[in-house]
Amino acid sequence: MQTLNGLNAWGTVSYILHLIVAVAALIPGAQMGPLLLVVALVIDLVKRGDAVGTWHASHFRWRIRTVIIAGILYLVTAPLWLLLFLPGWLAWLAISIWFLYRIVSGMVRLNKGLPMEIPA
Repeated sequence: MQTLNGLNAWGTVSYILHLIVAVAALIPGAQMGPLLLVVALVIDLVKRGDAVGTWHASHFRWRIRTVIIAGILYLVTAPLWLLLFLPGWLAWLAISIWFLYRIVSGMVRLNKGLPMEIPA
């Protein structure tokens, strides 16, 4: 039981860090976002082994995949900023909204004590 409570605490901390990053990504000039994202990702990578065999494992997998996919999308769309401001801004806004949706949906399921349903 203590392990599950610890996983709940770490999962909540990780989700809060991810949420801060997602919201910061929507705010122009929010420079702390990438650093917080790295901190959250490291927490997830370090603590995910503790979650093996529990419903928390799906949340760790969900958060790690979300960060990796968002990071790749941000990198792929970065050249748009060099071409024109508007296409880069629109691409990053769309990625940030998707990121925010993934984090909020994960937090809702975590608070309900439900695993994440990872599509096949």
